[in-house]
Amino acid sequence: MLVDKQTDFGKDKLSFHEIDEGFTTKEAIAEAKRCLNCPKPLCRVGCPIENEIPSFILALAKGNIGEASAIIARRSSLPAVCGRVCPHEKQCEGACILNKKDCGIKIGKLERFIADFDTQMGIARPNPMPCVQGRVAIIGSGPAGLTVAGDLAKLGFEVVIFESQAEPGGVLMYGIPEFRLGKEVVRREIKRIKDLGVQIKTDILVGQDMTVDHLFGDGFDAIFIGTGTALPKILDIPGKDLIGVIQATYLLRMVTLIRTEKIDRKETPINTRDKVVVIGAGNVAMDAARTAIRLGASEVTVMYRRTEKDMTALPSEVEAAKAEGVEFKLLSNPTAILGTEQVTGLEYELQEIDENGKLCGTGEMEIIEADKIVPAIGQRPAARIVSTTEGIEVNANGYVITRERPYGMTTRKGVFAGGDVVHQPATVVLAMKEAKKLAAGIAQYVEAKKLMENC
Repeated sequence: MLVDKQTDFGKDKLSFHEIDEGFTTKEAIAEAKRCLNCPKPLCRVGCPIENEIPSFILALAKGNIGEASAIIARRSSLPAVCGRVCPHEKQCEGACILNKKDCGIKIGKLERFIADFDTQMGIARPNPMPCVQGRVAIIGSGPAGLTVAGDLAKLGFEVVIFESQAEPGGVLMYGIPEFRLGKEVVRREIKRIKDLGVQIKTDILVGQDMTVDHLFGDGFDAIFIGTGTALPKILDIPGKDLIGVIQATYLLRMVTLIRTEKIDRKETPINTRDKVVVIGAGNVAMDAARTAIRLGASEVTVMYRRTEKDMTALPSEVEAAKAEGVEFKLLSNPTAILGTEQVTGLEYELQEIDENGKLCGTGEMEIIEADKIVPAIGQRPAARIVSTTEGIEVNANGYVITRERPYGMTTRKGVFAGGDVVHQPATVVLAMKEAKKLAAGIAQYVEAKKLMENC
């Protein structure tokens, strides 16, 4: 196993460095040449943003990496990110016709190779468009915010992103562990957005340091809220407030901050030899479990009340967790976190599937020893911006309500929202799909607004 060279995190364990090193140039071109260049490409149908997959693969096969990069840029502002963390097996790669012969094209790795090669060689040099269409403020610099910003900048808008953290990137920077998405990769992608003319202002918490009304007062024609789901859902069982209960999103964020030397290493949430139980079955749960392994935990167990086929995590992520030593307790429903002040264990009820396929409890209780409990059962939106802005309505679960025309506008005129703050948390590429439609909606609104002002 690799030992991390930057920190003693993961000593004698797995490294935080990216696991997949990607294709070499020779490997990438050889893989690209396998593509059948289908007249009706199912891979593109499977891609949420309808990336021009056969076209960029054909360009790569001919050795024209610059052309391949330019083709990708027509649909994607974050190719190096998408090439690493998109659920390719469920989308473009899963739809590839060659999967019928178990030899589908590795589309994600090809996209990653093209994006990385472009950056390393400085092939593409985006020229900022003249800012003549209008001014748009973006709140949040996650996948949705960055995509909206990039698309609007390409259309000639002046775009300013307001980010509450010290460094932009949102979930890309603080929510996806480095062994899946290197932080330098995120920084490179953000630089590509900035090269389009987008400004990014950090350490500004909209809803506290300034409000939506302040932004309109500063002359912005439209505002986009892409703040995601900042608050974790709470596992509401006895013992939830004990010392040692750590939310998965907090764990991932803290590890990033420590590894980038923003905070002291003593703040590490999980210590060597800790016994850790992660509750949940999504990709965040897998990320938290694999992170705990790298922090030196002696035992890491993922607990889920249903079966493995019901897990929302990608099968590849589940298999990777197993390969790294994570144990799984399925058909196990947590009922109480044990301990007086500090966590000592977790009580759970064994579940079963009855003859009708329904999940039900057996009444049989068991206990697993634990030093840390990590709930990873989902997130929900914060109300900071909504509560300081009149006219923005939310549904019963706190998600912002938006319109179809212009696409993505909230119940407050000129204020748009998208990504996880509107929908349940999804993947990076699905956030990008929505963001592209939102950018078009914002452009349509500002154009109409300018027209009315000039009448």
